[in-house]
Amino acid sequence: MLGLGQHDIGIDLGTATVLVYVQGKGIVLREPSVVAFNRDTGQIFAVGEEARLMLGRTPGNIVALRPLREGVIADYDSTEKMLRYFITKACGRQGLLRPRVMVCIPSGVTSVEERAVRQAALQAGARQAYVIEEPLAAALGAGLDISEPSGSMVVDIGGGTTDIAVLSLGGIVCSSSLRVAGDKFDEAIVRYIRREHNLMIGERSAEELKIHIGTAHPSYRGEAGMDVRGRDLVTGLPKTINITAGEIYIAVQEPLQQIIGAVKEVLEKTPPELAADLVDKGIVMTGGGSLLHGLDLRLSEETGLPVHIAEDPVSCVALGTGKALTMLDVLGQSNPSEGRQARLNR
Repeated sequence: MLGLGQHDIGIDLGTATVLVYVQGKGIVLREPSVVAFNRDTGQIFAVGEEARLMLGRTPGNIVALRPLREGVIADYDSTEKMLRYFITKACGRQGLLRPRVMVCIPSGVTSVEERAVRQAALQAGARQAYVIEEPLAAALGAGLDISEPSGSMVVDIGGGTTDIAVLSLGGIVCSSSLRVAGDKFDEAIVRYIRREHNLMIGERSAEELKIHIGTAHPSYRGEAGMDVRGRDLVTGLPKTINITAGEIYIAVQEPLQQIIGAVKEVLEKTPPELAADLVDKGIVMTGGGSLLHGLDLRLSEETGLPVHIAEDPVSCVALGTGKALTMLDVLGQSNPSEGRQARLNR
């Protein structure tokens, strides 16, 4: 049977990917947050990677969907079933003790949205459910010492939300949560190709374009291209075209400018002493969206601050939730029904 400490679980409940951290084992599970179920019976058909492969390819009675949109629960029942599946898969069926679970939430969620996340975790089998705000978890996971009276800035670009925060003395001094992130980049690419090439492509194809040839900095707009397949909107027939890196750069400008604008707004709200700290320490980027080619250089040029990408940006939030589980006594979370967010109260 798992020990009490090993039975604690940290969950990065992302719009695009769910990562599960088990105490003593590290990250044990990393799967797309997609659920496929039978529309007639409500029975779960597939979860995770298996369900992701079904997106846009299911018959009428099977529905494949993402139960989270823009960082919050869009389909409560599917989220609960997905969480139950991942908790069981991570812990195994051998443990008799139900786990304590720490789930991260975007910094801008409402109390109703926060309660929905907590309730879903309890319904999915958690003994106790705690929440921690994403920028705080990202900072812990990136190895930043946020307990000192010194400013640290984190920009966490996930699938559904971008969370920006300046932290000091274990708490969030000023922050912004933007419902613009990786998914909006994909949607912008879909719109651009439909507008410029009369070709309808799926979000999966758009994501592949973003990953392989996407760029956020004008100096990287080479002639590198990639073939993409879709449906010609004029003839209605399947068609293949070649898209260049320069076109993807143009396509992602709108969501990119929104993120850069939000970072500048948080910097404007930052107290002068903490802003002075950031001149040396710079900005730490986490989340899968931070891997967009040239984004760190673009953000550095726009803000005038050094920008660093965390060592394992995709895993930072999950690692941070795991660290937070070992610090519940100092995080102000001894009672999981109280406390808006986890904080380091030293």
